This record gives sequence, structure tokens and C-alpha cells, in this order.
Amino acid sequence: MEGKNKFSITNRLKSFKYAFSGLKFFFIHDHNGRLHFIAATIAIGLSWFLHLSAFEWMVILLLIGAVIVTEMINAAIEKLADVVSPSYHPKIKIVKDIAAGAVLVTVFLAVIIGGIIFIPKLLSCIS
Repeated sequence: MEGKNKFSITNRLKSFKYAFSGLKFFFIHDHNGRLHFIAATIAIGLSWFLHLSAFEWMVILLLIGAVIVTEMINAAIEKLADVVSPSYHPKIKIVKDIAAGAVLVTVFLAVIIGGIIFIPKLLSCIS
């Protein structure tokens, strides 16, 4: 029994392989994932163009991460729910709606905080 719990470099490397496989699947097959990736790319480009401070960069990167992670969890919940109940079920709908709502809250926060950071800098570029 002890042999199964021993640390293994090979198993750690395999876990990274599985994680990268999940990322690849998410960004290739999830439409919202691709939209969030495009939005993240725009936000990073805008951050670079506007010469954000280190703190502003940290906030933007944390928000990007929060949105993508929340969307990935939502996608995983949806996939699992579809396996558990392939046909419509009102309780599965509630689970999916709550997970989607979590993404929406995260996106709203990201947009609001992004606006607080970007809008004044964009306005000063214009004037």
C-alpha cells in the first residue's frame, strides 16, 4: 500500500501533461474560453500600450486568471452535468445556471475594475 503513495517525478510530470491537455481542450473546444482568451489578449496589449504600473499589471493579470479559471470550472461542471443527466433535468439546469452566474459575476467585476484602470489612462491619451 505504501508504494502507491510514494512521490514520483514521472507521476508529477504526467499530471502536468494532463493539465496542459485540459487547457488545450478548453481553449480549442469551448467558445466562451476562446472569447475570454481574445479579451485577455486585448487587455494585455492595452496594458502594455498604456504602460501600466506593476500593481495595475498584477490586478489585470489576476482578473484575467479569475475569469478564465471560473469559465474553466463552469465548463467542467457543464460537461459533468451532461454525463450525469444527458436529458433535461430541472436540478441540473440550476447547477449549470449557478456556475454560469459565477462566470458572469467574475466578468462584471473584471470589466468594472478594468474600466477603473483603463478609462482614465485612455482619456489622458486622447487629450
